[in-house]
Amino acid sequence: MGGFGTLVITQSLTSNICVLQLTQDGDLRLKGPKDRVGWRTGTSGQGVKRLQILRTVNLVLLDGLGNIKWQSFNFPTDVMLWGQRLSVASRLISFPTNSTSYYSLEIEQSRIALYLNSGKWNYSYWEFKPNKNRNIAYVQWVARIHPSDHQTVQFGQPLRFLALGNRTGNLKLYLYSPSIAKFDVLFKHSTPPENETSRSGNSDCSQGISGGFCGNGKTKAEMLELKGVGSVLRGAPKIVNVSKEACANLCLEDCNCTSALYSTAKGGMEVEECFLYGMVIGVKQVERGSGLSYMVKVGKGAHGGHGKSNLKRWVLVLVGVVDGLIILWFLEALATT
Repeated sequence: MGGFGTLVITQSLTSNICVLQLTQDGDLRLKGPKDRVGWRTGTSGQGVKRLQILRTVNLVLLDGLGNIKWQSFNFPTDVMLWGQRLSVASRLISFPTNSTSYYSLEIEQSRIALYLNSGKWNYSYWEFKPNKNRNIAYVQWVARIHPSDHQTVQFGQPLRFLALGNRTGNLKLYLYSPSIAKFDVLFKHSTPPENETSRSGNSDCSQGISGGFCGNGKTKAEMLELKGVGSVLRGAPKIVNVSKEACANLCLEDCNCTSALYSTAKGGMEVEECFLYGMVIGVKQVERGSGLSYMVKVGKGAHGGHGKSNLKRWVLVLVGVVDGLIILWFLEALATT
């Protein structure tokens, strides 16, 4: 759009037509029905003369001398485009459908980390730290990588963007495939559809999982131990030098606790640690004898009789919900090379 004008968006997330308008005083606005402004850049009076979309898909507002006064790259959502730079304290955010939680990729001074956020809970489930204790100044997408021969996508196309998935919290790399005339996923970690059922709480056994226990303590709830599993979530409140029974009781007595992880192994020394979680997600399979014991708060009697088969099914679909090792390992390998 070379100058002032209006762009009409006919395909939107709503049934109504949206309008993207660059006003005479240089403010870019997204307007809905009855000219209601839903979003704006706030660049009025800054000398903005035109809007331009660069080859990197960066949307910029320019003054009369061609200087950038505002750019979309400075306000990332859930996507990082090729050539985009994210400074420290920047983050990508992805919101799952019909959920109060959200995922975030955050650029910190000492690391890059993926978080699962829900209310007051903020759990990290992956991180990359530069070696030699070096600090991060910024992160920029500069790699041009081509798929290997076993990939089914069109070869020879450079990677275009990275996206943070709103279902599993995994990162995906996309390129444009001329053969199907759309963007296609080059690398991703596949999660079985059943995991989505357990995570959204729509399964018929979700009523047996922690909920409605606040104030009832041990009278209506108990802790069920899941064999051979642990958690990928970090950042949970930790209590040390407690027994497994005491760890379970701490969760039972905490209205906000839904699960607990008990650990007895750390660096070759037996250290008893108890981690309390406010949500049941991020469970992964671990080897027997790892010293980990994962417990879930359930209603009393939920794992007996008919409830036993339901709970067993719930455990099977729960394990592996948050697990991005394949794609995340690939990204970490890129960073080190």
